[in-house]
Amino acid sequence: MKILAMDLGKFKSVGCVYDAESHEHRFCRAATTPAALHDLLTRIEPDRLVIEVGAPAGWVHDLAAAMGLEVQVANPSHEGWRWRNVKRKTDRLDALKLARLSAMDQLPLVHMPAPAVRQMRALLQYRSQVLARRTRIKNTIRSLVHREGRSMPPGAKGWTEGSLAVLSSWACPLEQAGAEELWRGMLQEELAALSSAESHLGRIEAKLDALASGDERVERLRSIPCVGPRTAELLVAVIDEPHRFSTGKQVGSYAGLTPRQYQSGQMDRSGHISKQGHRQLRRMLVEVSWLALRYNEPLRRVYERICGGRRSRRKVAIVAVARKLLIWAWALLRDGSRWRARPAA
Repeated sequence: MKILAMDLGKFKSVGCVYDAESHEHRFCRAATTPAALHDLLTRIEPDRLVIEVGAPAGWVHDLAAAMGLEVQVANPSHEGWRWRNVKRKTDRLDALKLARLSAMDQLPLVHMPAPAVRQMRALLQYRSQVLARRTRIKNTIRSLVHREGRSMPPGAKGWTEGSLAVLSSWACPLEQAGAEELWRGMLQEELAALSSAESHLGRIEAKLDALASGDERVERLRSIPCVGPRTAELLVAVIDEPHRFSTGKQVGSYAGLTPRQYQSGQMDRSGHISKQGHRQLRRMLVEVSWLALRYNEPLRRVYERICGGRRSRRKVAIVAVARKLLIWAWALLRDGSRWRARPAA
């Protein structure tokens, strides 16, 4: 078998052509563009293409799959792939290591979703970035106001129409601000940035609502109490194909919600969660789990059973609730069913 392992760079990519029978290899280079990589694949004609997951991995995977090639996408954050205590690391060595691990079937692989699913994931990630931008702007506005000895209502009350009107009355264009009132000009700029972020967020959520309106999987997950549209959309996009998981433990591990394990001799210790997998999904599940304690009776019972009334166990319990919520959502997607609350034992 002829294997082409590519270490994809931003501008240039290094490839290793590896013969799985003779273990002979040679290196090649190409620009990281669709045309250049297409010409490289046409010239080499490999039986398998191996790449690392990253920004260009999606379109490279689609390009090779359209040419009828077997494609493997490696997970570079896996324990078996990480470089540790090495004296020399180059792009060529990366490509050679990819090829050798693939030839031995020891390469940690990741699931490559369809282009539409990747675009949905990217849009949800973009929404979280806009939310973070809006939060930074609001914090900057509060800091400006507090620095000048003024005050704002706490929490969401500080961003009502009345509160924004008060802030606008304090602000003025930066070019008209005097030398001792430059903060008014900065406040005007931040209010304009806040309005722009709100507009961006509105357009993004309108598009997400339009995409979810025809997806029965999102509606199925929204039948779970405390699961809103954004959480359901993220669950559908990240889980993607539910039948690729055989057990709930695999789903929890995929989101990094399972504990680390260290076993040696008589010692068998479980530590903190691994935090591998999709970070955005893990964070949203934990946030939703705190809300579920009010609106989802079965999940609240899970929390109370693990917490046992001890404050030191609250974080452990909420992570268990997040893992349980993820497994239930996966089961609904796998079975094509809707939420049915289980009676208390």
